[in-house]
Amino acid sequence: MTSSALKRPLFTMLALSLAISSAFAAAPAPEPTSAPVAIEQPADRWDLSELYKSQADFDADATRLSAQLKQLAAYKGQLGASPARLKSALDLYADARKRINLLNVYASQYYDQDTGDNTGNQLNQRAALMNNEFGQAAAFIQPEILTIGAKRIQAMLAQDKGLQLYRFQLDNILRNAPHTLDAAGEQLISQFGLATGSAGSIYQTLSSSEIPWPTVTLSDGAQVKLDQAAYTQYREQGNRADRKLVFDAFWGKWKEFERTFGETLYGQLKSDAAYAKVHHYPDSQTAALDGDHLPPAVYQTLIAQTNANLPTLHRYLKLRARMLGIKDLAYYDLYPPLIHSDQTFPLADGKKMMLDAVAPLGPDYVKTLDAAVHARWMDAYPRPRKTSGAHMIGEAYDVHPYVLLNYTGNYESATTLAHEWGHAMHSVLANKAQPAIYASYSTFVAEIASTTNEALLLDERLKQARNDDERLLYLGAALEGLRGTYFRQAMLAEFEAAIHAKVDKGEALTGEEISSIYGGILKRYHGEAQGVMKVDPLYTVEWAYIPHFYNAFYVFQYATSIAAAQEFSQRILAKEPGALAAYLKMLSSGGSAYPYDLVKAAGVDLASPKPYQALAARMNSIMDQIEAIESKRGK
Repeated sequence: MTSSALKRPLFTMLALSLAISSAFAAAPAPEPTSAPVAIEQPADRWDLSELYKSQADFDADATRLSAQLKQLAAYKGQLGASPARLKSALDLYADARKRINLLNVYASQYYDQDTGDNTGNQLNQRAALMNNEFGQAAAFIQPEILTIGAKRIQAMLAQDKGLQLYRFQLDNILRNAPHTLDAAGEQLISQFGLATGSAGSIYQTLSSSEIPWPTVTLSDGAQVKLDQAAYTQYREQGNRADRKLVFDAFWGKWKEFERTFGETLYGQLKSDAAYAKVHHYPDSQTAALDGDHLPPAVYQTLIAQTNANLPTLHRYLKLRARMLGIKDLAYYDLYPPLIHSDQTFPLADGKKMMLDAVAPLGPDYVKTLDAAVHARWMDAYPRPRKTSGAHMIGEAYDVHPYVLLNYTGNYESATTLAHEWGHAMHSVLANKAQPAIYASYSTFVAEIASTTNEALLLDERLKQARNDDERLLYLGAALEGLRGTYFRQAMLAEFEAAIHAKVDKGEALTGEEISSIYGGILKRYHGEAQGVMKVDPLYTVEWAYIPHFYNAFYVFQYATSIAAAQEFSQRILAKEPGALAAYLKMLSSGGSAYPYDLVKAAGVDLASPKPYQALAARMNSIMDQIEAIESKRGK
């Protein structure tokens, strides 16, 4: 779990590391495990020796990091001595940051490939300690730069051209002067970095390891232990009674722990509110958005436009009911695929489909991706004790990105492949174009690269579809992707804003009260008042299942990103002059500018209604195509 950016000094926050936050980098919905899995080959697993050939090499680099942090401490009180002294300190900080990123990647990926290996757990714990030591060692930099002041910093930048590399970072620190404490204050806050993550850690332990999962007997006589992985699989059951049984048992178990999860989430919300207050922000949301200098209008416009576009979601839900042959659509009917298909996509086919799909991004992009996807950058198949889901970590600046999948051979696996390699290519392009200090990029931009690749994959598959059944498979998957990544994540964002606002005002929250807030939003989004879908009150404890809430104001970026991706992909496919160059420039820019500015410069303003209206139009177009096929068949 990553700690909130506000729990670290701003200067270390600028290192925004996907390596540390990989648990939240996965796609919103866990990947099903129902399709057959190929026999794993050595080439289907990543090669971590490209990071460190042995743990002895890891230990040696950790020792070098410790020495660097001691050297960094020697600069305390001296940053304003001269431009050369400031540059020397920033150079040392940048190199130490690159080193700790590499250590983080190795530790996290070693653990993810086999969570039962005690060595990986030990490496992860060491990495967490090193992250905290790094934050403490660098805690003096930001307040000391603020003490030097903008006038003197600008003069130093003019005197030493070598300092120009750090202009954006320095300007960002100066921008945050009202929200930065003195050196002693920032040092004190950094000391709490490990302790204040306890709410998320308790949640993770309880939800992953200690809940006594229920066992149900399905209509075919199969007995299923409903842990989280089984739930994501069996909620798709074709038998409606089985789906209700799965939902009732699974959410009934979460309901038993509603009070406890209410306490853990309330603890996280209080922590976020406290850090916001300490740093002189009016509320938690403003504090979280300011980390990336995101205009509040982005969040506000997303929520407003999503609510305005709820008729599109309701149209989809009514279409789902018709295609499933259900008159009284219920929340447990949300996950069965619109079209049942036994078609499989072996990994080799998935790779080829992806490479064909990204052809509109240019021959250089395709060539680079082709080489990368056939190298040992990826751990492809599920195994016992391997981390579930999918993610990409791109922080190994001098090496390459790493991709984790649990590829099962269904179409969703193929879309996840394209999604995660979209992330990986973002890192490849940014690492190539930017120095290490600006190679890392914000989540606000990151999810655009991945969802644009998904949009391109859909376009290509529709062109290649051999019949209406196959076309319906792709269209149905695209609809569910837009629902899950746009409407659902925007709904979660609205809920998150509501509960944070209450705690920011000093109000207490219990698990039951949180369920009531969530239930009201859940029912409104799914049109219960309009008779579109019925939501059983038991299912309103669903909020407790979602780990993203322990990373404040994160989920909204899935929704903004998929909206931007629809616009970027359509422009690129239409060969709009300058569209491809602007898109690739945005990816290559890494974190060298504020993320909202990068996206806007590439042609999409996420503080305006247009991208969200375009997404709704895209969703309606897909439904038009499905209904045309259904009409042709006399349905």
